[in-house]
Amino acid sequence: MIVPSLSLPQDELRRITGALCYEERLLFLLLTLRKPGVKVVYLSSAPVDTAIVDYYLSFLDDPGEARSRLQMISLDDPCRQPLTASVLRSPDLVARIRAALGGTPDAWMVPFVVSEDEERLAEILNLPIYGPATSLAHLGSKSGGRMVAEAAGVPVARGFSDLRSLTEVEHAARALSPAARLMVKLNNSYSGLGNAVVTRGDQPVAASPTSFSAPDETWATFAEKIAERGAVLEEFIEERPLHSPSALARITPGGGYHVVATHEQVLGGRNNDVYKGCVFPARAEYRAEVEECARRIAGALADRGVVGLFGVDFFAVKTDAGYRALLCEINLRIGGTTHPFGAALLTTGASYDPATGTLMRDGRPKHYVATDNCAAGHLLGRTPAEIVKLVDAGGLGFDRESRTGNVLHLLGALREHGKLGFTSIGNSAEEAAELHRRTLRTLCQPT
Repeated sequence: MIVPSLSLPQDELRRITGALCYEERLLFLLLTLRKPGVKVVYLSSAPVDTAIVDYYLSFLDDPGEARSRLQMISLDDPCRQPLTASVLRSPDLVARIRAALGGTPDAWMVPFVVSEDEERLAEILNLPIYGPATSLAHLGSKSGGRMVAEAAGVPVARGFSDLRSLTEVEHAARALSPAARLMVKLNNSYSGLGNAVVTRGDQPVAASPTSFSAPDETWATFAEKIAERGAVLEEFIEERPLHSPSALARITPGGGYHVVATHEQVLGGRNNDVYKGCVFPARAEYRAEVEECARRIAGALADRGVVGLFGVDFFAVKTDAGYRALLCEINLRIGGTTHPFGAALLTTGASYDPATGTLMRDGRPKHYVATDNCAAGHLLGRTPAEIVKLVDAGGLGFDRESRTGNVLHLLGALREHGKLGFTSIGNSAEEAAELHRRTLRTLCQPT
């Protein structure tokens, strides 16, 4: 049972264009229906366009048969609260979900993120959750990440954790002198929207030149969030170009842990810290270093009882001896690199090769470039079926023989927001990058 509820701070969620459609990020899991014994129940706040479901099933050998093992269940009433919270307020819907599960003894829940609502729903349905318990959620906060890194022997930027007031931030900033710029990060935020870059001078932090990653943030609102969620303060990494690789890891219920991918994050926004997309794999110069640091962190988290898929973000800082990976944050949830990796893995039938850090199929590596932010005014009002047809007509769709091409996502954001995402898969880094450029030109230029 897939529960893509965005059970996250809603103030930040509202800043993301088409945020509700991000529930569609987990639709790549419909590709698990390629295995005959798998059944999928997929929840959503709003109905998912039939054309979108058909699009994902078209990657399978027998879409019709796979469709018989899929149940899409929607509230049909999208509102301002997260999906799981709405489900819990509807006994009829809970009963419908229970009937869809059919008492299957080996069913389990795959959530986007685990909150108390997901735990409550799992308890009602008597389902195990593939995700970390809320009692361990602090390990995925910015402060918790620094603590886990210390336990794992992974370096972090100079800084201070567990700050609960603007006064504590000010004291920490003075202790970090003579750093010219500082980064203040809310403990629980996502996509970089809880960050502030402060240029130090003789003035207090709140009176210093500050660039908030969220466009409408002020020190008055940010101070309230620091008091509510806590924060960390770190020395700003001045190195340019700034490399921000990420690792994707999983921990199984038995305590086994593996790094399953590394990515180069594509960042944007006013502070160049807002996630826009990714490139697989991370650069060869520091790929092994990033994977090793992520493996240590996964081990430390497994020792504490964490289960599920999660992301670990780093800074790669150049030294005389090569590159050094500094932990940026741990995201104990399904993040922005998960759906591109899942789409590439399931459509190509490749497997991750730890020795090379790449996906391999029939002895050949697979590379990809992904974005969540392909947007253009002329895409407003377009239907998912129209865009799928446009991509296929341009020779940009997925070719099942070569196992290359595009896998589209966020198609539900087209009509209202003129936005979608896609993962461009190639047999080399150059092929994937060129396919991505061609696809952007095709989708973003008016026709």
